[in-house]
Amino acid sequence: MHNSEQAIITLIDKQPVSFIGSVDESGFPNLKAMLPPRKRVDIKEFWFTTNTSSQRVAQYRMNAKACVYFCDKQHFFGVQLIGTMEVLEDTATKEMIWRDGDTLYYPHGVTDPDYCVLKFTAQSGRYYANFKSEDFKVL
Repeated sequence: MHNSEQAIITLIDKQPVSFIGSVDESGFPNLKAMLPPRKRVDIKEFWFTTNTSSQRVAQYRMNAKACVYFCDKQHFFGVQLIGTMEVLEDTATKEMIWRDGDTLYYPHGVTDPDYCVLKFTAQSGRYYANFKSEDFKVL
């Protein structure tokens, strides 16, 4: 595993906001602030909730290339992960990610057709801390 992985995990887990990037139909990058991932497996897999009708979902369906970014603005540390984003609408995944209170965003509950899960799988990353950047592969 990457030798800075624990520092990266700590950075990710402490952030109240995460950013996801997609590619639009003209090939330009698009960035969006999101709530933190609902589930994380090391620095390889991340699950987010979103609206099925969102622009981001349409972009990921056309082009799965994606990035996620987490930053600690107080210490000026950051990590960008590059990989692919899947749009998941199966019941098991939606139930796994669902939380009490989600009806605020998805009034029809876990079966709401406008509720889906984004699963990001990282391939590589770039970590910035202490005035240094480091590129790494995610295994």
